[in-house]
Amino acid sequence: MTQYLMTVWHPNDYLPEPDEMQQIFADVDALNTEIQAAGQWVFGGGLMPAESATVVRSVDGTVTVTDGPFLETKEMFGGFWIVELPDLDAALDLAKRATVACRIPVEVRPFQPEP
Repeated sequence: MTQYLMTVWHPNDYLPEPDEMQQIFADVDALNTEIQAAGQWVFGGGLMPAESATVVRSVDGTVTVTDGPFLETKEMFGGFWIVELPDLDAALDLAKRATVACRIPVEVRPFQPEP
């Protein structure tokens, strides 16, 4: 079994209407319940907006702390799942269901194997 990171990406100004947002929450919650029931769930969650981020960086032994996201982009990483599945095909099948539930893109990346 391999663990996969499925990240949810959306434009910084993404804000569905309240009724649609409630339906998205319900659809994602239903998907989360299915993933957990199937024993595929490792961890997951939604994130606060990118402007709430803080970057901690070490350069030449000096550590700095900067408010705001690491990258200034038009899209932000808004949430994620870590799931354990037999192969990439299974991960992509799950991501297809996830993008329908979220109504925005989902990126799938396998974790490196443990040494």
